[in-house]
Amino acid sequence: MTTDISINKPEPFVPEKRLELFNRATDIPLTIRALEAGKTVLITAFYINGLVLLKALQSHLKKQFPNKTFLEQRQYRDAFRKLSNRIVIEIADHKLIVKKAPSIGWLAKLYPETANFLLTFPQVQGLNSSWQWYERGIQIPMLRNKIHPYYGTYMPTRFEHLELFDNWLKRYSGPKKTAIDIGIGSGVLSLQLIKHGFQKVYGTDSNPNAIVGLKEFMGETKLSRKIEVEHGFLFGKLEKPTELIIFNPPWLPESRQVDALDEAIYYPKDLFPNFFKGAEERLLDDGRLLIIFSNLAQITKVTKAHPIEKELAEGGRFKLEHCFKKSVRQASNETSRDQHWRSEEAVELWVLSKK
Repeated sequence: MTTDISINKPEPFVPEKRLELFNRATDIPLTIRALEAGKTVLITAFYINGLVLLKALQSHLKKQFPNKTFLEQRQYRDAFRKLSNRIVIEIADHKLIVKKAPSIGWLAKLYPETANFLLTFPQVQGLNSSWQWYERGIQIPMLRNKIHPYYGTYMPTRFEHLELFDNWLKRYSGPKKTAIDIGIGSGVLSLQLIKHGFQKVYGTDSNPNAIVGLKEFMGETKLSRKIEVEHGFLFGKLEKPTELIIFNPPWLPESRQVDALDEAIYYPKDLFPNFFKGAEERLLDDGRLLIIFSNLAQITKVTKAHPIEKELAEGGRFKLEHCFKKSVRQASNETSRDQHWRSEEAVELWVLSKK
């Protein structure tokens, strides 16, 4: 499809100096020391060589970081991200040139004018996983049809918060003329609204990939007339009052510089003040403001502050009607992370109205 929106995608890697080469015969500890010294390593011969090096790097870093608490896990991930992004792989004619590599359709779709370039190995892994989800689709329990999330777009991997929202929609008896979905992502909340009878949903997202992906997904179907999307921060250019505003914001406060693909995870300090100000201006007097959130930041000791509680206590704009909570299912036994704190995690659905 054609669009004038510039999408987020991995930037082709341009080497500034000679690359170290890695294959199965290369000394792994020596290669890791090269990465720590700031050198760039090119994966050669077979795709699996990149996986072998990443696994060795993980084992190396786990000896340095205890990886038990949430903060230690974050330190480990930051270190792994820094070093793993010095591992690169070559693309020629929109294909990985190493043997036994996956076929990744994004290489042609996202880089139509650039056939030969380098990307970091983690970026290629991300593109590969994303392509599988995009091609096969993901079944959301609350929806009849699969979603096909576009590259770099937030998609739910757990569904407790969607269950809370769906149960609220089943009981909702107010008007269903319009709703606004802030941070529409892959469109799941908007699709739930349409399923429950809303006539029109206006969705915004600061991530251009979400807008491009949803327009492609809806095409010229009836859905495209029921869900209208716009690229913009928070409310964008939307000014018309509505009876329902929904917002599934990031759940963790920003503690470092984040890239575009992390904006769905970490929120800047001015996000919630700006959101509540915009919501007050656009919510009808008898309307409802719904915010999907979590106690994740509090139970992991990232912060004691809760932005919604702060607004209710100090904002003077909204009052609490109800806060529904649902415990999060335990992490899979297959995960390598110690997530003991998950036993305390709960997702929240805050229902507010104007004072």
